[in-house]
This record gives sequence, C-alpha cells and structure tokens, in this order.
Amino acid sequence: MGHGEDVLADEQLADEQVTVADGQADAEDSAGSDDVAEALADEESGAGEALGDDESGDDEAEIPDLELEGEIAADYIEGLLDVADLDGDIDMDVEGDRAVVSVVGATLDELVGSRGEVLDALQELTRLAVHRQTGGRTRLMLDIGGYRAQRRTELTELGASVAEEVKRTGEAKALSAMNAFERKIVHDAIAAAGLRSESEGMDPNRRVVVLPVG
Repeated sequence: MGHGEDVLADEQLADEQVTVADGQADAEDSAGSDDVAEALADEESGAGEALGDDESGDDEAEIPDLELEGEIAADYIEGLLDVADLDGDIDMDVEGDRAVVSVVGATLDELVGSRGEVLDALQELTRLAVHRQTGGRTRLMLDIGGYRAQRRTELTELGASVAEEVKRTGEAKALSAMNAFERKIVHDAIAAAGLRSESEGMDPNRRVVVLPVG
C-alpha cells in the first residue's frame, strides 16, 4: 500500500466507531472508577442502533454544524464529570472540518488511561451522543488534560527524528505499535521530511515503517 492510500486508511480508521463493549472494558480496567464505568455502561443499550446509522454512509448528509456538535459534546462530558464527581473546565473549538472539545483539570488521569485507551473510549461514546441528537456522522475529537495535544507534539518530533535517522543510514525503520490517530501524525511528519512511510501489521499491533529514498 502506498503512502497516500495508507495515510487515508489510517485516518479513516481513526474516525471509525469502536465498539462500546471494548470502550467500556478499557474504561473499567484503566480508570478504576465505579462511577465512570457506570456512566459508560449506561450508553451501551442504544449504541448498536446509533452505530448502524452512523455507518450507513449517506452521501447526501448535510454539512455538520460543528459548533452544535461541540455544544452537545460539552454537555455530555459535563454530565459524565458530574457522575464521576470530577472537576474540569471544558473548552470548545473548531479545527478544520471537526469540532474539538477539551477538558482540563488536575484530577483527570483516570479518564485518559495509561496509553489514552480510556480517552479513546470516551471519545467514541461522545460521538454517539452527538450522533443521537444530530443524526449525522461526526468526526469530533475529545481531548482530556492536554493528552492529545502533547501526544501530537511528541509524535511529530519522533517522526522528524526517525526520518533523519533513515536518511543517514539508508535503512528502513519500524516504529512501535500505535493506534490510527498516532500513525496519522507520524505519517504526516515523515512526509514533511521528504520520506515515505507505510503501516504494517494488524491492530492493535499495527505500526509505521519509515522507508529510505529510492
């Protein structure tokens, strides 16, 4: 698979809905919070129908109201924080063609997880909440405690560093396994450095391979 197709595939994977059952399991294992787990479980009953509608691929869907999506998502996250008895400030923004909702606070680590797995699950549940009210597919991104912003910076720097190494050695280099969101960032950094990259393997062990020139 070429770089362009591979990056597109990774970006599409990043926007696909994960199953709520997996999201709930990740949240329960990593968060260690009965309140958060209960809040996630409450969403499971209607998830199948919402996911089915979201995957229908209606080409005539209206352009989403990103500000409305942000407001719906912010209300949903605020409700989860209340249930879990956590404090956090919620910011809404629009980046390109997606709404972005960020939560900042001092006690939110359990809503992120060791590798962002709980955050990913919460993002999918938040997208479901938006879908239920708008009826349309959403690419909304949720960030908690600045995790995604920090991870983007780290992966961009990693991609640039590995690109320089591959240029110097002339040998391909495989990186550690990453999720689709992370792979997309690395692909972009590698392309900006003038090299090609591909993804190989199957999730959750799919990884980026940086290729030398020629």
